[in-house]
Amino acid sequence: MFNKILIANRGEIACRVIKTAHRLGIKCVAVYSEADRNARHVAMADEAFLLGPAPTSESYLRAERIIEICKESGAQAVHPGYGFLSENTEFANACERNGIVFIGPPSSAIAAMGSKSAAKAIMETAGVPLVPGYHGDDQSPDTLKREAEKCGFPLLLKAVAGGGGKGMRVVESLKQFDEALTSACREAKNAFGNPDMLIERYLTQPRHVEIQVFCDSQGNGVYLAERDCSVQRRHQKVIEEAPAPGLSDETRRAMGEAAVRAAQAIDYVGAGTVEFLYDVDGSFYFMEMNTRLQVEHPVTEMITGLDLVEWQLRVADGDELPLKQDQIKIRGHALEARIYAEDPDQEFLPATGTLRYLRTPDENAHVRVDTGVIEGDEVSVYYDPMIAKLIVWDDNREAAINRLVQALEQYRIGGLKTNTRFLHRLADAAPFREAQLDTGFIERHRELLFAPGRLDQDRCLVSAAAWFLELARKGDRIRGDEHSPFSAQNGWRLNSEYARPLKLVVGETIHQLSVRELQEEYEITLDGASHRVSAQLDRDALNLVVDGHRLTLHGYQDGDNLTLFHEGDQFSCRQHRDTFAESDQGTAGSLSAPMNGAVVAVLVSKGQQVEAGQTLVVMEAMKMEHSIHAPHDGCVSDIFFTEGELVKEGDALIALASGDEEAA
Repeated sequence: MFNKILIANRGEIACRVIKTAHRLGIKCVAVYSEADRNARHVAMADEAFLLGPAPTSESYLRAERIIEICKESGAQAVHPGYGFLSENTEFANACERNGIVFIGPPSSAIAAMGSKSAAKAIMETAGVPLVPGYHGDDQSPDTLKREAEKCGFPLLLKAVAGGGGKGMRVVESLKQFDEALTSACREAKNAFGNPDMLIERYLTQPRHVEIQVFCDSQGNGVYLAERDCSVQRRHQKVIEEAPAPGLSDETRRAMGEAAVRAAQAIDYVGAGTVEFLYDVDGSFYFMEMNTRLQVEHPVTEMITGLDLVEWQLRVADGDELPLKQDQIKIRGHALEARIYAEDPDQEFLPATGTLRYLRTPDENAHVRVDTGVIEGDEVSVYYDPMIAKLIVWDDNREAAINRLVQALEQYRIGGLKTNTRFLHRLADAAPFREAQLDTGFIERHRELLFAPGRLDQDRCLVSAAAWFLELARKGDRIRGDEHSPFSAQNGWRLNSEYARPLKLVVGETIHQLSVRELQEEYEITLDGASHRVSAQLDRDALNLVVDGHRLTLHGYQDGDNLTLFHEGDQFSCRQHRDTFAESDQGTAGSLSAPMNGAVVAVLVSKGQQVEAGQTLVVMEAMKMEHSIHAPHDGCVSDIFFTEGELVKEGDALIALASGDEEAA
C-alpha cells in the first residue's frame, strides 16, 4: 500500500479522501490556492503546497505544477477527487509518464468516456440501450440544427466533455435553438475547453438512476447497487438516495450487468458510475459514464457498509476487488442532501459570503456530514458553492426520510443564503415521501416547494422581541448593574407604568411592539394583542414560553439583524433604530447583477431598442451561466460593465429606458 499520496483537489472531497487515507496509515499532501490558505483540507493534511492565485486555471488545473509537487513531496500516487483534473486524460497520462500512480482509471478509459458522443458509439457496440439523438463529429451549427429537427422537441443539448449540468440546455422549440446552442457552447468552452455538443431526445418524465461500478486490473468487475438522483435543479442533483425506490430486482440486475459491460468494454479500472435514464415504462437508456468517484458515493457506502475510497486505494495499488458480486449486500436506505450556498427563491443563483454562523447535526450511525468548511470560512466566487453533504441512513426509506428532515432542522447557517430551508421542505413534501420521482420533480411541485414560510409572523416577532430583550438583560448581568432602576428595561418611572416601544423590521415593513417588563416575564403587545412571555437565552438557544406554549428556537444575530431557526424554517428581522435614516438603494430602470460573478457577454449596445424577454447580458459564477433579460420593451440608455469584468451582487449592469425614449 502507498505510504504517501497527494490529493489534487479541495474542499469536501479532499477532506473525505484524507480521512480514509489517515485511517489506513497513509500520509497526505494537500494543494491549495491563495483563496484556500486557511481551508480545512489544508489543516487536515500532513503537509500542503501553494499552487497559485484563486482562479482554477492558475491553481487546481495546473497539472504540471501538481506533478512537480508529487516529486518534491515524495507522493507515490495522486487522488484527483471529482471535478478539476479528475477526468483529464492528459493529467492521467502525465502521472503515468512520471511514475506516479493515478488513483482512477487508465487514461484510455477516461478518453473513451470523456466524449459523450464517442461513449455512445462504444455503448452501442456493447449492446447498451441508447436514447435517440445525434452524437456525430460534424459540429457545424447548420448540421446540429438539422439533426435537432430530426430528433424532435423537446431535446437536450449536452456538452460532449461536460458534467455537473454545465454546457447543458433543454430546448423546447426550433425558435429557441440558436440562442441555446450559442450559450451552451460558450459555457462548455469555459468549463471544459471543448464547445462540442450532442443532441438527445428529452424524455419528459424520466428518472435518473445510476449504477456504482468497480473494476480491478485483473479484469474483475462488480456493481454496488444503484442510486436514484432524479431530484435536480439546473440538471444538477439536489437529493440522492440508495437504493432507487420502486426498482424491481430484475431491473436492478439488468441495469447493473449493463453497467459492468459498459465498464469492461473500455478496460476500466477503479470506481466509476454509469448513469441511465429510467423511463415510466420500465425501459432504461445509457446517458453517460463518470470515470471518477461521484459526489453522492456516501449513500452507496451507507447501504453497503463499504468505504469506496479505501477500495480505490487498494485497486490502484494493484489489489483485486475485496468482494465478488454475490458477496455484496445492501441494507436499509440512505439519502444525501447537498447543502449549497445559493438562493432557491432566485432560480438557485449561487451565493457568496462568510459562514458567520454554522451549526450541524451530531454525527452518529444514522447521520453523517461530509464537509470542507468550518464556521468563519468564506464561500468564494471561484469554486463550486457546495458547503456540505448531509447523509442519513435507516432501516427503510420512510425512516431515513424522517432522519433527513430532523437533521436538516438541526443544520443552521447564518451569514449567507443557503438552500437548507428548501431542502427541508422538499424532503418533507408528500410527493417526495411517496416516491413520485422524476427529473422534473422540482418544477412540477414549485407551488408546494416555494410556498411562503410556515412560521407564524406574529409569533416570530414576539420571539424576536424576547431575544433582543434577553440579550440586553444578559448584558446588564455581565456589567453587574441588573438591579439598578436606571439600567432596567422597563423605562422605570415614579408612580407610573411604562410600556416601552420596540420596532422590528421585516422586509420593508416596520412593526410596532410595546414591552412591559413584569416580575418573571414580559408582556409584549403587537397589533393590539398582548402576549405573556418568559424567556431564557442560552448561547444561540432561546427557551420560550409564549402564552403557555413552551418551545425552543435558535438564532443568529449580526448587529441589529436577527435570524431565528425553528423546525427547518427561518425568520429574519432587524431591530429598527430611529437614529438611522432609511434610504432607498434601488435605481429605477437599471438591471442589477443578481449575484457576484463575471460578465461573459454583453449582447446589446448603447442606444439599441430591445424587446421584453430579450437577453441583454450573460453572467457567470461558479462556472454556471445566468442570462439577464429585458423586463420590458425599451431603449438601452447605458452599459456599466464590459465583458470579462467582475461584478458584485446588486451592481447595475444596464440602464433601460422604457418606451421609445432615446438613449442619452
